[in-house]
Amino acid sequence: MTVAWVFPGQGSQKIGMAKKIENLPNTKERFSYASDIFGRNLFEICELNSESKNPLDDLNNTRNTQICLFLVESILLDALKANNFKPNYVAGHSLGEITALYSADVLSFEDCVLLIKERSQLMGNAGKGSMAAVIGFDRKQLDLLVQKIDDIVIANDNSSSQVVLSGSNEALDNLSREISCKRFLKLNVSGAFHSPFMNEPSAKFSEYLKHIKFKSPSFPVISNYEPSLCSDLNELKIRFENQMCNGVRWRETMDLMAKNSDLNIVEIGPSNVLSGLAKRHLKDVRIAQVSSSDQLTY
Repeated sequence: MTVAWVFPGQGSQKIGMAKKIENLPNTKERFSYASDIFGRNLFEICELNSESKNPLDDLNNTRNTQICLFLVESILLDALKANNFKPNYVAGHSLGEITALYSADVLSFEDCVLLIKERSQLMGNAGKGSMAAVIGFDRKQLDLLVQKIDDIVIANDNSSSQVVLSGSNEALDNLSREISCKRFLKLNVSGAFHSPFMNEPSAKFSEYLKHIKFKSPSFPVISNYEPSLCSDLNELKIRFENQMCNGVRWRETMDLMAKNSDLNIVEIGPSNVLSGLAKRHLKDVRIAQVSSSDQLTY
């Protein structure tokens, strides 16, 4: 059996997700370490109502979402490793790519925390453009409209029936009036992530990455920028540098995984976002979910 571990990104966070892993080894220590780096109690933020009046206490604030998701995912995957589970390869969606690199021993836990602090601040301060999810559409029509309308790109190519667009608010509004789809939903985000709108913060992030040492992966990693199996540390770094201002090619990632016979996709994280995409997009694939200390098997 081929086992693929996949790690979700923003949008998969859930209030109460830290409580589900609080009895695992390193949970208290890891949340404490990251809380000191970020200057706020991240465990409490995972448990607070998302309607908090203070944005710094809101789990849905990019500056909190990214680090809290990484903490939950990394603690779960380390518990799996302690129980002698191991994947054939890994992939992560957007922020989840950092967890994938950590799981493959490319980055240390400490480097990931510092890297996520830098990444989330740059993305949180982006301030340009917005994003919208499109569900149930004709692919040819969408591609034509994206080519026709300036300042808009496919940011997350999630599946044949779901994409996320990034662009100016005007461009998104124009496309929404022309496309035939089941749902067109503007997202509450601080910028047009995974698009040329992120060129400036991406350049700053690339400068930061020069000081981060990547190690050879213990198993192959599929990157968002180039969805192919990779075991070269220098190539993985180049691909990760390009992630912030380019689209997440998750549909192609799933198609790559599907080339393996007897495939088991294991989503490690607080929700079933990636599992749902795989169920709708792929056939004859086993899908498992690991989201709590009670679920450390597949």
